[in-house]
Amino acid sequence: MTRTGVIGLGDMGLGMARNLVDAGFDAYGFDLREERRCLFAESGGMAVGSVAELGRSVDIVFLMVLNGAQVLDILNGSDGLLGSMAPGSTVVVSATIKPREVEEAAALCENAGLRLLDSPVSGGQSGATAGTLSMMVAGPPGLLEEHRDVFAAVGGNVMNVGDRPGQGQTVKAVLQAVIGTTFAGIFEALVLGEQAGVDGRVVRKVLEASHVGSPLLSNTVELVQGRRFAGTGSNAVTMHKDLTITMDLALESGVTMFTTGAALQLMQATLHSFPGEDNWAAVKVLERLAGVEDE
Repeated sequence: MTRTGVIGLGDMGLGMARNLVDAGFDAYGFDLREERRCLFAESGGMAVGSVAELGRSVDIVFLMVLNGAQVLDILNGSDGLLGSMAPGSTVVVSATIKPREVEEAAALCENAGLRLLDSPVSGGQSGATAGTLSMMVAGPPGLLEEHRDVFAAVGGNVMNVGDRPGQGQTVKAVLQAVIGTTFAGIFEALVLGEQAGVDGRVVRKVLEASHVGSPLLSNTVELVQGRRFAGTGSNAVTMHKDLTITMDLALESGVTMFTTGAALQLMQATLHSFPGEDNWAAVKVLERLAGVEDE
């Protein structure tokens, strides 16, 4: 049986690690926070005390951290994976980072005799918990198929999007442009309806019955109208980071993205005005601009 691991037991990584346990894999987990390691151990996983200990224990590891700097530190650090994993082992970068950062990570892995799959995910905390994540995988031909059973334990839609690390992150940046601008449009529409005197239940019914109806829309409207602005597993810090990656790629590619740029600015305002809250708190920024007093 393949020995698996997850580094980063946050909102996303803990769900992935638990699903590896539930699928019958030997699953190891590491997080800097002791309370997250304890949660994983309570789920039947093997929580370890360092990156190196995990690296020595597994054949494949998912890195579900916040940014590229953390990915590179996990590889290169004094107790990093480059010096602890056996040659031929596989590193899966599931964090959303810049394409050039995962390319750098792949080169480091290759020099150390390790293999890398670039596999950002979409689906949020609920998808990670349910094992239904969409996974955009790019890497050496055949490597995904070698680990298809492991990916099936954490993802519901595992897509091969290319044969080079960096291609997965590029596709994710494109996807985030759509998701980020969709969120912004929904937020603005809800505030418009509210300020124009339309019953929120009517707005939701019409939106869901239209061509734009989708699980994303329904979930967003439910959270906004329920005033659930924190603790939903979709922190605004992550969306801001993702849209920044998208805009950096647009600059490198010579593409003008007016709408995505505006969505990024909305998330920036959300971080400034409501630190620590989730994407949905952007509605409160728009409400302030419309003259609505904070609750």
